[in-house]
Amino acid sequence: MNWFIEPLKKYAVFSGRARRKEYWSFALFVWVIYSVLMGIGNGAEVTAFQVLAIVFFVAILIPYLAVGVRRLHDTGRSGWWILFGLVPLVGDITLFVFAVLDSKPGPNEYGPNPKETDVVPATAA
Repeated sequence: MNWFIEPLKKYAVFSGRARRKEYWSFALFVWVIYSVLMGIGNGAEVTAFQVLAIVFFVAILIPYLAVGVRRLHDTGRSGWWILFGLVPLVGDITLFVFAVLDSKPGPNEYGPNPKETDVVPATAA
């Protein structure tokens, strides 16, 4: 759960680096929450859940883009690559490949390697 909360704490922080674990955990939580809201809305034909899913999507868009940019930084790429996702099919596949690549070892122009600094978000008490 901490890997979902951490990107929300960095709501619009587009600088720095994000580990694969942070990115994929956040993406998984977002996908599950959105799918559940849409599933309830479609299954029960309750438009309130569909509206709630859309509101959730809009609210989570900036942190999702921010963690995506930080993930690109971790692989040594500019955050502007996120716009390549607008290219149908090829853009999505390319960004997926970049997201699954390992971190560039050592510090790069975007900051120290989060794997090497071994910073793990603290658990909520």
